[in-house]
Amino acid sequence: MFEKWITDQWTEMPMVLLSCLLTYAVILIYTRLTGLRSFSKMSAADFAMTVAVGSVFASTISGSTPTLIIGLTALASLFLGQWVLAMLRQKLVWFSKLVDNEPLLLMRGSEMLDENLKKANITRDDVYGKLREANALNADQVLAVVFETTGDISVLHSADPDVKLEPDFFRNVTGAEQLFENREHPSGSFAGTSVS
Repeated sequence: MFEKWITDQWTEMPMVLLSCLLTYAVILIYTRLTGLRSFSKMSAADFAMTVAVGSVFASTISGSTPTLIIGLTALASLFLGQWVLAMLRQKLVWFSKLVDNEPLLLMRGSEMLDENLKKANITRDDVYGKLREANALNADQVLAVVFETTGDISVLHSADPDVKLEPDFFRNVTGAEQLFENREHPSGSFAGTSVS
């Protein structure tokens, strides 16, 4: 019984290997044709694309269903859809706003923004974990914490108290105006770390 469970259908192994080789090669070709954006994590759509490609790849190589042709066609559809979506996002601002999440400010300096944490379904403990990952040593070093469109949390911190944030870096970040209230167009450099 155990032997059958382990070795059943071993005759399909050559086809599994062939499917794996062909599917992997086709994914590389599709990526070259559509660009590296296909596997980026710059938006929720990019993340969904990565998950979907992995799922189709696994399904295609691990059995006879879906067939190799169906699997390769499904992959072509995913890459084409991703390419079209990227073009529309680039050319149409309203479309980009429709499909993309907006980044959200979670901390202004050392102050946690509880209302924004609630919007993002994130707890203070989640943020503390990301602060530790970013090597922020104390709350006074934190300049800003942003929940990005991809689900990553960016922690901007510096030990230099004179460092100023660049407003352009916070374009389209919900709540970012709180960073610059009562200030005259601050600019300058900062030390930042993005952790996922």
